[in-house]
Amino acid sequence: MEKINFTYHAQFYTATILEWKHLLKDDRYKDIIIDSLAFMVKQGWIIIYAFVIMPNHIHVIWQIQDGYVQEKVQQSFLRFTAQKMKFKLQDTNDEQLKLFKVSAKDREYQFWERNSLGIDLWSEAVFKQKLDYIHNNPVRSHWALAKYLEDYKYSSARFYYTGADDFGFLSHYMG
Repeated sequence: MEKINFTYHAQFYTATILEWKHLLKDDRYKDIIIDSLAFMVKQGWIIIYAFVIMPNHIHVIWQIQDGYVQEKVQQSFLRFTAQKMKFKLQDTNDEQLKLFKVSAKDREYQFWERNSLGIDLWSEAVFKQKLDYIHNNPVRSHWALAKYLEDYKYSSARFYYTGADDFGFLSHYMG
C-alpha cells in the first residue's frame, strides 16, 4: 500500500474543562464529545486514531484532512460541545451551570479552557508514546476509572486490544 501525503500530520490534541472542573464525570457530557467526534469524522474533517475522555479533560489523536483548517476544526469542536453542554445543563436545571458563568465580552458561559494543546506527531515512536499515554490514562491516573485499560468505555483502548469499534469512527494508524 502506498503512503498518502497529507497536509497535516496526526496530532495529539488535549482540551481541558474550565478550571479542571469535573463536568465530564457524567456520561451525558462524555456522550456530547463522542457525538461531536463522530460528526466530524462523518463530515470528512478528521480521522481519529485514539481518544480518551477523562472527568475534566480529553485527549485525542486525530488528523485534520486536506481542505480543512486545523484551527477552524478545533474551534468548531470546542464551540459545538460547549453549546451542547450548556443546553444540557439548562434543560436539566443543573446547578453546575453557574460554575461556568464568566464575565467575558464574547460569551456568557465558558466550558473549555482557552489555549487547548495540539502537538504534531512527526514520528511513529512519538505517536506510539502518545497512544500508550491516552490508553493508560484512566488506569494509571488518580482517577482509577478502570482496572484494565480496555474496560474503560470512553476510550479507544478496546478498539486496539479487541478490534471492536464501539463508536464507529476509529481508524488504525498505518504509520
